[in-house]
Amino acid sequence: MILYIFSGLLGLMALTVPVGIVLFLLGFGVDQFFTPFPLIRGLGQFVWSSSNSSTLIAIPFFVLLGEVLVRGGVAAKTYAALDRWLSWLPGGLIHANIGTATLFSATSGSSVATAATVATVAMPQAERLGYDPRLFSGAIAAGGTLGIMIPPSINLIVYGFLTESSIPQLFVAGLIPGLMLAVGFSIMTAIICLIRPELGGESRRYPFPEMLAVLVHLIPIFLLFAAIVGSIYRGWATPTEAAAVGVGMAFVIAAFSGGVNWPMLKESLYGTMRITAMIMLVVLGAAFLNFTLSSAGLGRELRAFMEGLGFTPFMTLMVIVAIYIVLGFFIETLSLMVITIPIMVPIVVGLGYDPIWFGILMIVLVEMALITPPVGLNLYVVQGARRGGNLSEVMVGAIPYAVLMLLMAFLLIAVPGLALWLPANL
Repeated sequence: MILYIFSGLLGLMALTVPVGIVLFLLGFGVDQFFTPFPLIRGLGQFVWSSSNSSTLIAIPFFVLLGEVLVRGGVAAKTYAALDRWLSWLPGGLIHANIGTATLFSATSGSSVATAATVATVAMPQAERLGYDPRLFSGAIAAGGTLGIMIPPSINLIVYGFLTESSIPQLFVAGLIPGLMLAVGFSIMTAIICLIRPELGGESRRYPFPEMLAVLVHLIPIFLLFAAIVGSIYRGWATPTEAAAVGVGMAFVIAAFSGGVNWPMLKESLYGTMRITAMIMLVVLGAAFLNFTLSSAGLGRELRAFMEGLGFTPFMTLMVIVAIYIVLGFFIETLSLMVITIPIMVPIVVGLGYDPIWFGILMIVLVEMALITPPVGLNLYVVQGARRGGNLSEVMVGAIPYAVLMLLMAFLLIAVPGLALWLPANL
């Protein structure tokens, strides 16, 4: 059965079949060949019951929130403000890219949306000021990955839904690792630019009164983040309710920025429907595949296989990490998560590891998939925002940040408290 799943997955994806359809087809195959019960007869009821969840309603709300902020002109003002505060560091404007990506990660919940936002605003500056295109674009692609780590994260909502884990705890657990990655990206940039100053462009300093004046553009983003995450964790609102409040606040922020109009509203709603439909197809396909695999006894088969190897829990975890790294080269991030969660999470929990901690570790590993070729979505998003050059330049520029993510994964394994301390103490 394991061979069927992986060969079928890779074969269908090689034929460019949409991932959501692949998951349903694999589920049909498991039902046909590996279970004695006609599970497909309950497909309609199962899909309806899986999608009829208040938790999943948070997904279109968070997508719409990010769309409103992006199309409402908030991104440009945020970027300009962070330029004033961060461009004095070695690497100059690259730190503003990372800072803007961090802030928008705390509101959009999507890595691709974050990377697209920052790339659209920042790329013209790189060309005008003569930055090295590799490091500049690679930093944007890496910064965008924070969108699925720093709460609110759509991917963490999906993980919590599929594993029945606490979404508020997942949100809080991702905060420290996400901020550590953001700081690590800036440190990596500074080190590279100290060694090779010509890569970073000119550092710029602004008068302190001007720096203070632009802080007003950052306040709405911080308030939005505090309202969403704070209300969820304090129990004042569910993730869905907090997302709805966030959408309302986003419209107010965009209105004060002068960015609310009919074309903006139409584009935001269209983008929300398109992205939500894609996510839901993948989630429902994964839920159905999870159901058929559980009915066919894959969990027992995998546990027996792992026990037969004679590995310690730590060695088994290292094998799982290696699998995620390899699959990340070929499978898109959300697809990688929903395909592997039904298989990997029961094994990891059976080994005695915390599912909240593993969710954060998984996010770090799939973040790498966003900036590793040939399927790294953020690489293509950033390249699409450029006016020239080759995709290979973005790939090369993202390599140092991918290495940093791998180091972060090992740090999480060595110090689980990085992900578990906040959930246990707040």
